[in-house]
Amino acid sequence: MTTYYGLYGQKVQYLASDPTDVQVGQVWYNSTSAVLKVRAVSTVGTFSSGGNLATARSGLAGAGTQTAALAFGGSTPPKTGATELYNGTSWTSSPNSMNTVRYLFAGAGTQTAALGFGGYLNTPTASTATEEWDGTSWTSQTPSALTPRYAHGGCGTQTAALAFGGSPYTSILTSTQNYDGSAWTSGGSLNSGRMYLYGTGISTAALAFGGFTSPPNTAATEAYNGTSWTSVNSMNTARRVLAGAGTQTATVAFGGFTSTQVASTELWNGTSWTNNPTGLATARSSLYGAGTQTAGLAFGGDLPGNSAATEEFTGPGSAQTKTVTVS
Repeated sequence: MTTYYGLYGQKVQYLASDPTDVQVGQVWYNSTSAVLKVRAVSTVGTFSSGGNLATARSGLAGAGTQTAALAFGGSTPPKTGATELYNGTSWTSSPNSMNTVRYLFAGAGTQTAALGFGGYLNTPTASTATEEWDGTSWTSQTPSALTPRYAHGGCGTQTAALAFGGSPYTSILTSTQNYDGSAWTSGGSLNSGRMYLYGTGISTAALAFGGFTSPPNTAATEAYNGTSWTSVNSMNTARRVLAGAGTQTATVAFGGFTSTQVASTELWNGTSWTNNPTGLATARSSLYGAGTQTAGLAFGGDLPGNSAATEEFTGPGSAQTKTVTVS
């Protein structure tokens, strides 16, 4: 009979608590909980609950990572410029709000160097406002004009961002604009004009997916190389006002609206989308995302009714501690 000792040349460790410096493939017995455990690589993505936003809202924007995120703007209602910081456990409200209060807009960057741009003001006005966050407060920028737009996609960094698609209120845009930290300039046009889409990646390697084409909802996905957009394989579920996290070659998309709010989650590998068997615990639309495909964050949204929920996504390929069971 093959034993663990025979395979690996050592006995299973007998420990009172889980080790802190644990390696993939390591097996141990936790005597306190009386279970056998192993450090393994996950094959599917999972969501877990994070700390709630202090201000429940939808149509917000955000930036950063799973353990250092920023949430700003949105609708409570009414519109809010409230800004909150996430440390991987809880959100802390900043005393400094955005200068231009809006919702259905886009964000880019990090928790200490973020960018908020565009958005919906009042019927029928879309915003051209661009604001930079320095970790403490927002500063309104006066670059060459951003096209008035809301419900658009965005991605990148504070000094190299993209804005694409959306609506000025009376039409649906295909245009893309690049921000270099001081000015917005024209980029390549989307192949499929749409609003309520989402974007991930950087300004020279971006991904645009989902949205609304007046009507219907779309599953269209496009990749940007810094100059032009190329249509690639579509999502499995056509939806609008969704969110996601990641890069052009590794993105997770979650939530959105089909004919109702959905929890479904899909994974993009640079070529195609696959359905993740586990979706959001709270189905919602008009939420925002931050982080990566392996360590993502979903926050806020519409249930209907504004949500404060935050969920942390651990993607496939991540190291996880699992309890060994026999069945």
